[in-house]
Amino acid sequence: MDHRASRPPNRTTLPPRLRKLIGTCLIILLVIVWALGAMALAQGRVTTLSAFWQFVAYVVLGIGWVVPAALLIRWMQKGDSKPETL
Repeated sequence: MDHRASRPPNRTTLPPRLRKLIGTCLIILLVIVWALGAMALAQGRVTTLSAFWQFVAYVVLGIGWVVPAALLIRWMQKGDSKPETL
């Protein structure tokens, strides 16, 4: 018989307000670091590529930050008792 199923998990979770504060700070840091990295790449290596690959690089550099930001937002919303609506 498995006794783990009857016990609640023994891990502590962050309060929602603290998780959202940390997530917000991390998103701001992500955007700043991503923008600086994208500018550095765009000024250096991307300029030596052909026009097609420049287009692809600029698209990736422009919207690539969305995936990590979405993962952070999902983590920030984890554990909320009710979803927030407008």
